[in-house]
Amino acid sequence: MDQSPLDDLTARLRAAGCVFAEDEAALLAERADDAAHLEALVARRVAGEPLEHVLGYVDFHGLRVAVDPGVFVPRQRTTLLVDEAVALGRRAGPAVVVVDLCCGAGALGLATAVGLGGDTTVSLHASDVDPAAVACAARNVAAVGGTASAGDLLDPLPPGLRGRVDLLLANVPYVPTTEIALLPREARDHEAHVALDGGGDGLDVLRRVAAEAPAWLAPGGHLLTESGERQAAGAVAVLDRAGLVARVVRDDEIGATIVVGTLPAET
Repeated sequence: MDQSPLDDLTARLRAAGCVFAEDEAALLAERADDAAHLEALVARRVAGEPLEHVLGYVDFHGLRVAVDPGVFVPRQRTTLLVDEAVALGRRAGPAVVVVDLCCGAGALGLATAVGLGGDTTVSLHASDVDPAAVACAARNVAAVGGTASAGDLLDPLPPGLRGRVDLLLANVPYVPTTEIALLPREARDHEAHVALDGGGDGLDVLRRVAAEAPAWLAPGGHLLTESGERQAAGAVAVLDRAGLVARVVRDDEIGATIVVGTLPAET
């Protein structure tokens, strides 16, 4: 695209409140098949739809991950959880069972499986209560031989996985119900609330996962979850009460906090 139309597009996006208007203009122009398609994409973005939904993908942990409209968009801060999962998975042995719970687009499971790669055989299972998310995740995780199932938390997992899960990636919703209205419009208006709402204190879903996790984890297996900074202590307490040994991992540079709970090898 010539520079002048691109400048006009940037101005429209900036007027709509897009902070990175110049970068977004270039991405939308690249994505469009023709002028009419570009106008349709820009109209969606100007109306407040997340850029990732408009483009149909997000670049996450070095991968291009498909993201369908309405599906939770993986946040860049969540790469910390993937990095920690890969580090732990490399110590687990040549064959690793990974579960991506509340999977959304399946980005965490996909990135973890790719990160392990090499000589590690990964069995990846993803689940989500939102059928739209499961359909999106199924396409993404198929690239590494993974599967995605619809259902409540651990319910749709194959029973044969009980006691065998090495890495349980549980990026559960953790926004307190009363704070959803304070989220950016892109999230509160265009992502499923079930992917955001963590209950009164933001820890309700984590409590449910933690209660079931010990029965699914292999001895020495790990539950990894993202947390708000002010919720980290509460998340640690939840995992400790479930019989997991919990610790907090932070990356201040990207504003990320995760909590890791490990099932003792001797239970």
